[in-house]
This record gives sequence, structure tokens and C-alpha cells, in this order.
Amino acid sequence: MSRRFPIVAVTGSSGAGTSTVREAFEHMFRREGIKAAVVEGDGFHRYTRCEMPEKIREAEAAGQRISHFGPSGNLWPELESLFRDWSLEGGGRYRRYLHNKREADKAGGVAGTFTPWTEVASGTEILFYEGLHGCLRADGVDLCQYVDLKVGVAPVINLEWIQKIHRDTRIRGYSQEAVVDTILRRMDDYVRYVVPQFELTDINFQRVPVVDTSNPLIARDIPTDDESLTVIRFRRPELFRVDFPYLLQMLQGSWMSRRNTIVVPGGKTGLAMELIATPILRRIIDDRRVLAR
Repeated sequence: MSRRFPIVAVTGSSGAGTSTVREAFEHMFRREGIKAAVVEGDGFHRYTRCEMPEKIREAEAAGQRISHFGPSGNLWPELESLFRDWSLEGGGRYRRYLHNKREADKAGGVAGTFTPWTEVASGTEILFYEGLHGCLRADGVDLCQYVDLKVGVAPVINLEWIQKIHRDTRIRGYSQEAVVDTILRRMDDYVRYVVPQFELTDINFQRVPVVDTSNPLIARDIPTDDESLTVIRFRRPELFRVDFPYLLQMLQGSWMSRRNTIVVPGGKTGLAMELIATPILRRIIDDRRVLAR
């Protein structure tokens, strides 16, 4: 952690909804006038889209597994170097993964590959990470020690699978069979490296559907916000001065399920994120600006 060079990390599995949370934070950054460097975890994958299938075949032939959830598919030391260098000196290198032709055309690259490594821009006030491993503590890598605000996005697993299947089939063009194979191949790494992070996060957002999702493989639609609740858990509410009475007043239909947990209607999730995160960001940035004088 660094008061002068703070880091916010949003962590969640593929299909969990971290991109939506990133958009909410980007809106807060613009509104609050915060200069943020947005780092996507996909930029620290080890292989391009063309390289990954061959690496999977090689691993399977050797009786092993490789996935984007585990160490063999990622550049974790490089990600830790970025967090460390930024936290200590306000510097560091990162790159972006180009998911589609639109992103590739904008960056002058090829879809399914990476941009060149680039330095964190001068004048950046906060490093914002969104991806699979922002709170990783495993295999000799400890990212948690550098992060000032750790946010987890972890819908119940059947909903997570529904969201991934729909995204990858409808937007990315994969067959459902291929997506299910990917989910199964990643499961060991998911349990070992993704799930343990949610014990370390400061705030968890868990979306819970109130419709039947017992078989995610046959779900025709993703449950809507009105068909969901969001469970928000604070690991240490006192650390971030969480004002639960204020939240209950502002978020109509919400209630406390435990001393550190508030449940809000799905349609209020975005508002809840902003009500919770905005004062925390203000305090982090105020500290940073005082020290930078």
C-alpha cells in the first residue's frame, strides 16, 4: 500500500462482471477529476489468441493443464513488478490485450495480440487494475501488499457461468461446447488461484439471481437486474468508515443481513458502488495530493 501512489484492484473471474465495475469506476474518476491509469489483467496473459490453443494441446499431451487462471498462462512476476514499481516510485510498465477488431484498429494492432509495453503516463494519480488476479497471493507472488482498495466481483457460480456462456457465444463467437470445455479446463486453477482472493478483498459484490439458474447450460437469458439481488460484504467496515444507516436510507429496498453485509436490489447495484466507493476514492486521492505537494 502507498498513500502517495495508490492502487485500486477489481478482481473477478471471466464473466463475473468486472468490466461493468470498471466502467463505474471510470465514471467516478471522470467526475472527481482523478487521473487514473487503467490496467487490464488480460494484458498480462502469457500467450496470444493464436498461441494459446497450441499451448493447451502441448500441455494436455504432457498430462498437464494450462489456463488463463493459473501461473502457466500468465506473467505474474511482471504484474507484481508493475504494482511494486508504481507503489514505490509512481512508475511501471503494462500492455493491453486487443480483444477484437475495433480495439485492434484503434491501437494499430491485430486482434488477439498485445500492444507494446508502455510506461505509466506522467501525471497519473492512481493505478486501477481490473482482471483475474488483482488480489493474488500465491506461488511466491503477493499483489495484495501493494493494493489500497481491493474489490471483488463474485456472482454465484451458476450465474457466473451463464454470463460467460452468453458473452462468449453471442459476442465473441465461440460455440457453447467450446465455452463449457474452457470452464472445465480452468476449474482447478479457478479453485486454487481465483476463489482464495475473495477472502482478501476489502469489499465483495456478489450478484444473486432470484430466478431458477439450477442448470446454467440451458439458460436462455441472463437474469436481469430486477431478477437479482446484490450482496455487498465489507471485510473491515471501520477501515473505510462505512456508513450503513446512510446506505440503507439511500438504497431503497436494501437491508442488513450481517453486521458487515448489506443486500441491495439488483437495479441499485451501480448506485451502491458509487455511494460506497466515491468517499473512499476522495480520501485516497486527498492523502495522495497532500503528500505530493
